[in-house]
Amino acid sequence: MIKDTPNPPEKLFTVRPNLGTETLLINASQDLASITDIATQLAFEIDGPQRNIALGICRMLEGVQLLVDKVLDTAHPVA
Repeated sequence: MIKDTPNPPEKLFTVRPNLGTETLLINASQDLASITDIATQLAFEIDGPQRNIALGICRMLEGVQLLVDKVLDTAHPVA
């Protein structure tokens, strides 16, 4: 038997070690917003149980977005 991937698979992406917390949080926030937009658009293009799943994903993403934004606001308040 031939394996398709090494065991364990190597990481495809990494995070540069010199990035600050604010940069990481801002990028996470922007990525969450983009994923939310994708899931929202999908939810309104499909029907039935799949739409409910997509809307559930949107709600979870919104909650995570609020958590990241709260941490960002607490760590780096705007004066």
